[in-house]
Amino acid sequence: MTYDILTALMIFAFVSSITPGPNNLMLMASGANFGFARTIPHMLGVGIGFVVMVALVGLGLMQVFDRFPIAHTALSVASVAYLLWLAFKIARAGAPQEGGTSGTPMTFMQAAIFQWVNPKAWTMALTAITLYAPDRTVLTILLVAGAFGAVNLPCVSSWTVLGQQMRRLLTSPARLTAFNWTMAALLVASLYPVVFSG
Repeated sequence: MTYDILTALMIFAFVSSITPGPNNLMLMASGANFGFARTIPHMLGVGIGFVVMVALVGLGLMQVFDRFPIAHTALSVASVAYLLWLAFKIARAGAPQEGGTSGTPMTFMQAAIFQWVNPKAWTMALTAITLYAPDRTVLTILLVAGAFGAVNLPCVSSWTVLGQQMRRLLTSPARLTAFNWTMAALLVASLYPVVFSG
């Protein structure tokens, strides 16, 4: 991989990781509802889970869609259903309680597994492998996955920090409820490319 291609890959990884999507919207909501520290497992699950996903997609899972197009349709349906359920959970999240727990943030494993039903994650992984690892060699695939590993975690963490800072404004139940419903609506809106593509 040349320096120019690596630079382009890093820019792609940064832009696709920092822009709004299901992961970032859920992390912002978690930062607002649970704070930064309680959201760390969620952030790590996103960062590490996505790197593993990119590697596995490049090492062979892309061929599944080529051979069995119905697998892509089934994945899309499962993704939409799961994201709608998550939007419902976010909308109904309760106010954080001092010294107590009100609801629970997503765990490391839940966040890592979520990458497999996240439409944006699939789009990012498939595009990255197609554009930056066309030869599909193990080294190139691992370089692509590593680029996302270096960029993704700081990007998604910034959304958690944003949510945590917004927590100062969400001091009343009405404001928190409005925020959670807004985050839920944005999460549902992020499904538009999946539902209406093609």
